[in-house]
Amino acid sequence: MAAGVVGWTAGEERGQVAGEPGRGLAERTRSLLARAVDVYRGTAHAQRLEAIRQRLDEPLRVAVVGRVKSGKSTLLNALVGERLAPTDAGECTRIVTWYRDGHTYQVMLHPRGGPARQARFTRDEAAIDIDLGGLPPEEVDQLVVTWPSQALRTATLIDTPGIGSLSERTARRAWDLLASEDDEETPADAVLYLMRHLHLQDLEFLRAFHDTEISRPNPVNAIGVLSRADEIGVGRIDAMASARRIAARLAADPNVRRVVQTVVPVAGLLAETAVTLTETEVAHLRRIADLPVKQAEDLLLSADRFGELMPELGLTSIEREALLDRFGLFGVRLAAALIRQKVAGTASELATELAERSGLGELRDLLGLLFFERREVLKSRSALLALDSLTRADARPGSQALAAEVEEIIASAHPFNELRVLSSIRAGWVTGKPEVLADLERLIGGAGTATHVRLQLPPDAGRKELADAAAEALARWRRRAENPLTAHEMVIAARVAIRSCEGMLTELGRSG
Repeated sequence: MAAGVVGWTAGEERGQVAGEPGRGLAERTRSLLARAVDVYRGTAHAQRLEAIRQRLDEPLRVAVVGRVKSGKSTLLNALVGERLAPTDAGECTRIVTWYRDGHTYQVMLHPRGGPARQARFTRDEAAIDIDLGGLPPEEVDQLVVTWPSQALRTATLIDTPGIGSLSERTARRAWDLLASEDDEETPADAVLYLMRHLHLQDLEFLRAFHDTEISRPNPVNAIGVLSRADEIGVGRIDAMASARRIAARLAADPNVRRVVQTVVPVAGLLAETAVTLTETEVAHLRRIADLPVKQAEDLLLSADRFGELMPELGLTSIEREALLDRFGLFGVRLAAALIRQKVAGTASELATELAERSGLGELRDLLGLLFFERREVLKSRSALLALDSLTRADARPGSQALAAEVEEIIASAHPFNELRVLSSIRAGWVTGKPEVLADLERLIGGAGTATHVRLQLPPDAGRKELADAAAEALARWRRRAENPLTAHEMVIAARVAIRSCEGMLTELGRSG
């Protein structure tokens, strides 16, 4: 299939409507995989195909990737709501580690070239401490942590070693996981890419696993995270406002738009602490909040001053150090201000405020809009890529028909056409006035697949209001598609937008 827009077939996916993104596609993919199991029955590939089929019913797989010290494990803990992943520079941070939901607490160690085995582990207040049984990290392929968790029922999270590590073998692990040059399927369905600043190596990595074909990761299943955002403002209480402006500039950068859907700022340490806040920590923060404002500001001018001044505060050096480790200077300043101003009085109220102000709430909303609402499409894409790889690597009777149907699904399924248009807009193949491109992106699900989001209406919009807006959008894009002055690439994109509008109208009529 040719890259870009030219040569697309804007076909329709049977049973697929805009209001139910990916449902018909997932069923078609599941049926194809069942046939593939029969074709490869009795071979070593049958078990792999069964695993791929089961993957369609599993939570979405989201990889957390970034440079060394970008805050990957800290953010993962914030998303889970527990301190599971180690955040220090221990040996386990050099290993790809999966965190998945389950009924029991278990860690499985997968050595290179050997069978998986259960690993011993302990857990204190900090994180899970895994015993590698004498194996060096380089000899461990991956760790799989099973942990009963509400958050992990929605997404399996994959923590990766930092890109740019001094150890070449460690540094290659994230590249091997997501940017491999072979034809194997990618383990992750979507990616959170953390960056402290935009580094050339960030773009190089993102381009390496970005592909213009829908079967590979592309901008619509990658979100950039401006991590450790509070450090951008040197810990000032308005640091997040500065970080939001920088994130907005990055998100508008054409080079960044080609490789991630958007960029969101998150103060990862504060986010992690917010979801694991203790009553003891709140009591210590109240001591600071009770100080006169000028004294509190003087005390919190720097970490050194906070650690050494005002012994009458009643906090030991160990307690002060613990606050800095958990909140950072920005977090201590913010939390004390929220308590002083009576914005938050209880530990629960403070945790909610800190999580929201850390950017965690916005990130969770984006994950819902851009990943979880499209999870059936993303998982189907991963499965189809795997099947495509297998049929090309090991041809046997019946595999040619499987390969032909994979190609037909990828070429004709409407959800894939939407993703292909989004990718092409970001790559600059579809061009036009900014307001036209923004309208196109929204209609085909670039900001979320819910009907009201596509039509830029409030969540409580009624059926008639939604139907009227969808009909207006349909007429608007039909005119654009039929206009002889419209560029060829835009005409193809317009036909996809028309199909999306028709799908919304069908669904709205069905719900009425």
